[in-house]
Amino acid sequence: MKNATILSIIGANCPTETLSPVADAARAHNLHLAYLAVGAIPQFPNFGVGMLPYGSPVVPDTWQESVQQVNTDLKAKLDEVEAMLAKEGLSGDVSSVYAEPAGLAELVSWRAKVCDLALICNGLRSEPLTFKNVLHGLLFNSAAPVVLNDSAGVKTLSAKNILVAWNTSLPASRAVKRAIPLLKQAESVTIACFDPKMSELADGENPGSDVGKWLTHHGCNVTVEQHPSGGKEVATCILERAAEVGTDLVVAGAYGHSRLRENLFGGTTASLSEQTDVAVFMAH
Repeated sequence: MKNATILSIIGANCPTETLSPVADAARAHNLHLAYLAVGAIPQFPNFGVGMLPYGSPVVPDTWQESVQQVNTDLKAKLDEVEAMLAKEGLSGDVSSVYAEPAGLAELVSWRAKVCDLALICNGLRSEPLTFKNVLHGLLFNSAAPVVLNDSAGVKTLSAKNILVAWNTSLPASRAVKRAIPLLKQAESVTIACFDPKMSELADGENPGSDVGKWLTHHGCNVTVEQHPSGGKEVATCILERAAEVGTDLVVAGAYGHSRLRENLFGGTTASLSEQTDVAVFMAH
């Protein structure tokens, strides 16, 4: 991904040393590294609001202190990142946003609209609601693909073996299109179809062969596979196959079903985003 802008979404507790390994990759690919520090402030305590003229809003001191602490912690993290960029001599910029968790999705997506790839630091997983809102904001409100479990982007930018979890959904197609620069530089690309519907009006008579031909025309070294799930979750099958072929990166479409359905019943996207062992490249 030559001359790309890579956006890293970090939290105040994201270890700076996990970000520094990207320096060599940044120099090799002439990357611009953008860091966005996000922090969730406590919900405003509206229980203390009275009805005028008999009462007046009451803002507890603890809430104000919490907001100030979030701001202080984020600024300290940005100072660390700026020092790292200066030490390595890299092109980059730093900024921060802090809001209630539900407001982070829109704020993060604004910055991601002008980048080529977004990385989410695993340090944000310590705040599940913040992590979820950041992920949803990137997937649904920006055009940038998202990478999980690769805070510095080293696995992604230098991936040699990539597994594409393929079906004929629109999110899967978008994920592959946005991953083409990575797929072209990989040594091998495995197209894995799980429980495909082998009919002309579904996944095709030879599922995966069409996307295999497309990527081969781009110069990719492609292998197409079709697997039964055997009753397992598709996400489990993807991760097991990724381990078997020594995959550096899994490329998958996100939220082929609605967010409500995934939240209530789980699904492939939810399972892939919850695991922390395999780097995953997602797009909706």
